[in-house]
Amino acid sequence: MASPAEPILRRLAELHPKRIDLSLGRIERLLARLDHPERRLPPVVHIAGTNGKGSTLAFLDAILQAAGLRTLRYISPHLVRFNERILIQGEPVDDARLVAALEACERANGAEPITFFEITTAAAFSIFAETPADILLLETGMGGRLDATNTVERPRLVLISPVSMDHEAFLGNTIAAIASEKAGIMKRSVPAILGPQRPEALAVFETRARELGCPLLVHGRDWWARREGDRLLVRDEGETLELPLPSLPGVHQIDNAGLAVVAARRLADLAPSPAAIARGLVEARWPARLQRLGAGPMVDALGPGFELWLDGGHNPGAGEVLAASLPALARGRPVHLILGMLATKDLEAFLRPLVPLVASLRTVTVPGEPAARDAGEEAEIGRRLGLRAEPAPSLLAAARAVATAERPPGLVLVCGSLYLAGHVLREHR
Repeated sequence: MASPAEPILRRLAELHPKRIDLSLGRIERLLARLDHPERRLPPVVHIAGTNGKGSTLAFLDAILQAAGLRTLRYISPHLVRFNERILIQGEPVDDARLVAALEACERANGAEPITFFEITTAAAFSIFAETPADILLLETGMGGRLDATNTVERPRLVLISPVSMDHEAFLGNTIAAIASEKAGIMKRSVPAILGPQRPEALAVFETRARELGCPLLVHGRDWWARREGDRLLVRDEGETLELPLPSLPGVHQIDNAGLAVVAARRLADLAPSPAAIARGLVEARWPARLQRLGAGPMVDALGPGFELWLDGGHNPGAGEVLAASLPALARGRPVHLILGMLATKDLEAFLRPLVPLVASLRTVTVPGEPAARDAGEEAEIGRRLGLRAEPAPSLLAAARAVATAERPPGLVLVCGSLYLAGHVLREHR
């Protein structure tokens, strides 16, 4: 079901000719007109990175709620309804509050240019400023330095998840350049905790931390996380915590969960007990991140013996973590991909690590997205990499093609785009 906010959201999307135009001037002007809601927020944990931001915050949110804290969370993009971006105690904001905040921002901004993300971030801050809570978990939209969320002047903690290539047209075409943009959320004397980083990214963060006097906790040096059997071990502050495995599948979730645990322990008066940490890890939920789907038209089309999984990953780093995670999920069965991706993403780099694991590839054009890559072009790129690849006119047609042609039954993964994942989730659970 569409949000009642859709008409106003469509109007707001027309206020700036560019969908993405990284700057802080426009949102700072609007926030001033709104009496600075960004200065009336609860303590903030601010996270940037390329992969793992959402999963890390899902773990941290569940941990803090298990400790009895009242949490707010800001994420993007949404999968099905815009309300999902503004979460109060893990639940999407209600329609009435969302519409009221958007209308207030529209009135305050008038007809002046402002991007969709900027004005909706201002609306989120307005809602959060009026909501009693213990903590706000704040995810950047893109980059960090010029991201609309970077108007928060003094977060309690800064987290940076793994950095890889993505959004090169806006953030730079090297890991170091992208890391420099992400490092823009680091603030003087505010502790920063790093997830696993490539050497060139780590060098950027270490330099920035020295300039700002930031305490810096580096994965592999100051903390680590690993799986041992059916337990998660997290080493932090000279202590090894033995915890249950995180609820979200995939080898990459070990480090995401570890980053959330270390962050939770650094929240001083808000730090949860080990029991709350353990409970949060097993209760965390985050859709479209290696999510198994149990019902819906594609499940019905595939029939007995097939498993349908969904992942919104869409950049080279996501391809690498999927490749690391699929063998354990497939358990020796064939893996079939159903993929749709935007033309702005590097499809070849995403697919390359998956090639040795994949028995077939069906490609689709992401529905309703002007920037979607054509399914025929996607299939041609797959064939160039050595995959048995064919385009399909729709997701359901792709599932039927797999069910008809592929034996024995195996694991089917829909991937390549969060926008595509949203279409799947509208009809599946």
